[in-house]
Amino acid sequence: MFKALVLEQEEKATLAHVRELDETSLPEGDVLVEVDYSSLNYKDGLAITGKGRIVRQFPMVPGIDLAGKVTESGDSRYQPGDQVVLTGWGVGENHWGGMAGKARLKADWLVPLPGNLDGKKAMMVGTAGLTAMLCVQALVDAGVKPEDGEIVVTGASGGVGSTAVTLLAKMGYQVVAATGRGEQNYDLLKALGASRIISRSELEEPARPLEKQVWAGAVDTVGSKVLAKLLAQTKYNGAVSACGLAGGFDLPTTVMPFILRNVKLLGVDSVMCPFEKRQQAWAKLADLLPETFYQQACQEVELDQVPEYARQIIRGQVTGRVVIKL
Repeated sequence: MFKALVLEQEEKATLAHVRELDETSLPEGDVLVEVDYSSLNYKDGLAITGKGRIVRQFPMVPGIDLAGKVTESGDSRYQPGDQVVLTGWGVGENHWGGMAGKARLKADWLVPLPGNLDGKKAMMVGTAGLTAMLCVQALVDAGVKPEDGEIVVTGASGGVGSTAVTLLAKMGYQVVAATGRGEQNYDLLKALGASRIISRSELEEPARPLEKQVWAGAVDTVGSKVLAKLLAQTKYNGAVSACGLAGGFDLPTTVMPFILRNVKLLGVDSVMCPFEKRQQAWAKLADLLPETFYQQACQEVELDQVPEYARQIIRGQVTGRVVIKL
């Protein structure tokens, strides 16, 4: 028997309860994993609160991330005792996810945990950190160099943003953190490596087709008018990695930044990211993130605390990462 957070639907309302389950209740899969840690992401918050149409089949165990130890395997790539990490692939949405003591999963979804990461640290990184690494790598691949100027990160107090700030600073970039959370988060962002901090409101005014060239590049988690503003302010031959839509999925911009300044808009997805790219990203995360990141940007909770934290993350009241100890 093991504990799991189970989502059920009653009269179109989503209810979350901690239940005792056994292995026979788990869905099909090649590999059985004993879960050590999961994490709470914005998408998990939407699923648990029912605020977004994330889950369409009930009952469902949420948790789009997990880290743990293989206990049974029908795939030669994994053996009992192997430490693994999983993010994405629809787990926690249409296949039972990480907020349970055990999970049965497809081997193709798993990545061997780098030797210099344990399960807790992997979940401090999680989908948010993987997405941040993919965004940063996209800027590097687009030719954006530290000497080109400042890189702005929007939603910098959140999971993706705080990790992106840390990674960029570690790689020698000048990082500007844009946040709407207020000055109470400024000390944390500076500790993570931000050279300066601006209010998100500075990026929320409607953008002209082209504005003063400010940014060598950007990592954007907000979308909508903030992304339009960034594109209008990006320097010639700069690039913007876009991975989020917290501010909306529209994009009120023009083609002017693309055809007059050679600006590149780089879409970044971590859910269906192929294995080789995931493995490379996890290896880089393990190497680049300093010990101070794990000390400052995370908090640990128990399974029965998750529904309340899910409500908080939807209200924008969670800074950094929340890891769940199973």
